[in-house]
Amino acid sequence: MERMKKQSGKSPSLFVSLIPVAVLVALLFGTISLFGSNTLSGGSQIILLVAAAVCCAIAIFHCRIKWEAIEQTIVSSIAGISPAILILLIIGALAGSWMISGIVPTLIYYGIQIIHPSFYLVSTCIICSIVSVITGSSWTTIATIGIALLGIGQAQGFSPGWIAGAIISGAYFGDKISPLSDTTVMASSTTDTPLFTHIRYMMITTVPSMLITLAIFTVAGFVHAPAAAGDVALYIDKLDERFTISLWLLLVPAATIFLIVKKVPAIVTLFLSALMAGLVALVVQPHLLHEIAGGVSPAGIASKCKGLLITFYGSTHIDAGNAALNDLISTSGMAGMLNTVWIIICAMVFSGAMTASGMLQSITAAVMRLMKRTVSMVASTVCSGMVLNLIAADQYIAIILTGSMFKESYREKGFESRLLSRTIEDAVTVTSPLVPWNTCGMTQSTMLGISTFTYLPYCFFNLISPLMSIVVAALGYKIYKSAVKA
Repeated sequence: MERMKKQSGKSPSLFVSLIPVAVLVALLFGTISLFGSNTLSGGSQIILLVAAAVCCAIAIFHCRIKWEAIEQTIVSSIAGISPAILILLIIGALAGSWMISGIVPTLIYYGIQIIHPSFYLVSTCIICSIVSVITGSSWTTIATIGIALLGIGQAQGFSPGWIAGAIISGAYFGDKISPLSDTTVMASSTTDTPLFTHIRYMMITTVPSMLITLAIFTVAGFVHAPAAAGDVALYIDKLDERFTISLWLLLVPAATIFLIVKKVPAIVTLFLSALMAGLVALVVQPHLLHEIAGGVSPAGIASKCKGLLITFYGSTHIDAGNAALNDLISTSGMAGMLNTVWIIICAMVFSGAMTASGMLQSITAAVMRLMKRTVSMVASTVCSGMVLNLIAADQYIAIILTGSMFKESYREKGFESRLLSRTIEDAVTVTSPLVPWNTCGMTQSTMLGISTFTYLPYCFFNLISPLMSIVVAALGYKIYKSAVKA
């Protein structure tokens, strides 16, 4: 991509290139210690801009790159993630409408009664895996069924970190291997690997990683002390009291999955899903919309429409007579996504500055020099992908850059392209939600309402996958060489 190329000027050394990264990491840790889980409210955004300013200063005064060139690259970086920003805003509306329409409460209501606490974590991981394979989207999976499963887990007394870890592990398993996933298609196309060849080859590392993950969640579920039966019964009673619970409401999720399977664009699918849920809310939960509108008398259609609009764009607070349940069923709509949008834009400013200055290329070139044998080659690719997730703050950029940088090296050493495409997925796709300022990390944290650092230790699939890629390379299992070197 043209915007990823370094602009004319002096090439920065590795030491110089690491200065903005060191500033970013140091200031982010300081910000986290000051603000804790509220870092996304503004602290992290300012730190990203400060680190970008340091990068720009070095680029202008040391590398002799003109500000106009840097500005152009930054603008291109921000433009590249504009579809993701639109999807985020629509997801905010969808989350609000799915909650107030009773869809999520219905899923929680029946899920609490069906899923046994001992099998909750492993069931959550499997359910999210299946939905994500079908939809090809971790974001959609987490924003819909993930939110419902979060409520079930909270009702059963699980800690937020374990719940989010199971949800994200399952969602990214599906995102990684689904032929409908944009990251799967991107990793295969960037490396010139046939799509289904890429997917089949990924199974060698993906299946063992998921089996280990499921084993961990199974053991954790059996040692978990379940919530008291009275607490679970209270959740069921309060949900039934405040919402109209009906299995008919699940037609909206079914229709959403149908649209995704039919490959309707994500933005259109999510918008239609939010719209369907809004119409359901008008028919099934009019009393809640009237309450959200402020209880203005009379409770006519105008009041309900006002409540529906607030559900789409703003905060909603339904009093269910239980503090924990109140927090669970409250929503923040599109407005709740603004901090995430803000930090994504700031992250792209930093990424654009690093790209325009040539610092990003300098860091990745240093990693490539470590490539000597198969294990070091795969390990270097894994490290580069993870570093690019940290620096570029976007999994799509990280996938494209990693594939572009290593494609010729793999070819020259006689390795088939599928080894590179698999390693990219093992390193980039699954680790993106573990980075607080990455677009995926920020999105999942915002949608689940759980800090990235809270769920990171429990995302076992995401943590195991990069290691599994290196282990399989070390064992030499099905590492094939091309018949003819380039």
